[in-house]
Amino acid sequence: MGTVVILGVFVADTAYRATRMPVMGETVLGNAFSLGPGGKGSNQAVACARIGAETHMISLLGQDDFAKLALDTWADAGVIPHVRQLTDSYTGAAYIFIEEASGDNAIIIAPGAAALISTADIDAQTELIASADVFVTQLEQSIDAAVRGLEIARKAGVTTILNPAPAAELPDGMLALCDYLTPNETECEALTGIAVTNETEAQKACVALRDLGVKTPIITMGEQGAYLFGHGLVPSVKAGDVVETTGAGDAFNGAFAAALAEGKLPLEAVRYGCTTAGISVTRAGTAPAMPSRAEVEGLL
Repeated sequence: MGTVVILGVFVADTAYRATRMPVMGETVLGNAFSLGPGGKGSNQAVACARIGAETHMISLLGQDDFAKLALDTWADAGVIPHVRQLTDSYTGAAYIFIEEASGDNAIIIAPGAAALISTADIDAQTELIASADVFVTQLEQSIDAAVRGLEIARKAGVTTILNPAPAAELPDGMLALCDYLTPNETECEALTGIAVTNETEAQKACVALRDLGVKTPIITMGEQGAYLFGHGLVPSVKAGDVVETTGAGDAFNGAFAAALAEGKLPLEAVRYGCTTAGISVTRAGTAPAMPSRAEVEGLL
């Protein structure tokens, strides 16, 4: 089914549902609370494993209850962890506000131990990364670590995917290490200065990303779908009423990586990503919302 190695962060999601966000100094009553597994890298790994890829996760954790949540989550999904657990730090956590009416969200992340992932940690996993079909990373851990992972993968001929989230200024040459770049509209504008609201703007932004060195840009555009450079807009998939959009991008990236790893063409892999994301938003939570391969193929 293909092998995917993911470098990223686990955080425990603390999710609060309310009718609106409080303003500074104000308290509002919430309608619901949940605690569950999250973090972009971890969510992508769970999505990837549930699609069927042999999935490996590189990260750092603390030695606490949230670390146990991470390890249990990965075991349940079939993700193989490659982690160190630090005694002098904590496992990351995230505050997630969810607007009840729309399902839209706002997030604050404290990555904890995962913020300490170093290039030495990545060098220690050189053999693992080089043996993969696909390598995936994001920007929740240090950019230096992400660059090192991409360098190792590129040197070994492994397909590379960078999900540039959260948006950040990238060092020169980093984008040239990316076979695929998967920003959303906000992240794309941060990289290119081009606002993306439609296909014409997406095409213009993709050309700019190509000029920066990316082989194949893909812009995820929420309910519109995903814009694949060289093809056009791949429509989103409606699987039911939207409950929560948190983790939809991670669902896309994980499924996209899994499909590429087993040899599917980019267009088909993007369709897997859009379908996985379309199912995930009909469920609460992030990692727990990731669908199985059977569910995705049933909807496809």
